[in-house]
Amino acid sequence: MVKICNYGFDESFVEEHRDMHGIAYTQNVLSGRYKNLILWYLKENDRRFGEIKKFLTSVSQGSLTKQLRELESDEIITRTIYPEVPPKVVYGLSKKGKDLMPIIDMMEEFGKKHGR
Repeated sequence: MVKICNYGFDESFVEEHRDMHGIAYTQNVLSGRYKNLILWYLKENDRRFGEIKKFLTSVSQGSLTKQLRELESDEIITRTIYPEVPPKVVYGLSKKGKDLMPIIDMMEEFGKKHGR
């Protein structure tokens, strides 16, 4: 069983199961109902909050904000604020987020092949 504490993974787990840590870490980063879809949507272009919200019609504003904050905290996406009135905020993939794209692409292909 994977031991996760409030601040990430238990150090003894990481030391004893370095191979499994990679899988658990990736799963932890992608956990969340909309994170995979957000990343897929940001794959081609940076987007504003409203564009992401319009794309994910069933997500509440609070849930979307939470998912974006978690992705930003994990350094998967970047959040750029432009000094305009009203402020313009744009989300995009970070280097780390771009490194995740092959996984998202493989998930897409798996779903196309095996999903309904």
